[in-house]
Amino acid sequence: MPALLKGFLEQVFRPGFAKTSDPRLWKSLLKGRSARIVVSMGMPALFYRWYFGAHGLKSLERSILAFIGVRPIRETLIGMVESLSEKRRKAWLEKLRALGERGR
Repeated sequence: MPALLKGFLEQVFRPGFAKTSDPRLWKSLLKGRSARIVVSMGMPALFYRWYFGAHGLKSLERSILAFIGVRPIRETLIGMVESLSEKRRKAWLEKLRALGERGR
């Protein structure tokens, strides 16, 4: 995960917003929320998932989002973005826009 994103999440998910500020209670305050993680990459998405085990994606899901109570966590991997045609890029953007509108 890029350091800028990690720093952003550390600032946003401070005690009192994502978890209770009292460490004895340790209650997740974002239960009932969902997330979609969109990852674009230069390599084939299947290779990233199969060979590398999608380590960065799983880290974000388990160590941050699931920890603060966000579920379900959906994911969309877009591989080989440099080689996508303009038509294919627009199709991906339209698909992501539709997913955002539906909240899925």
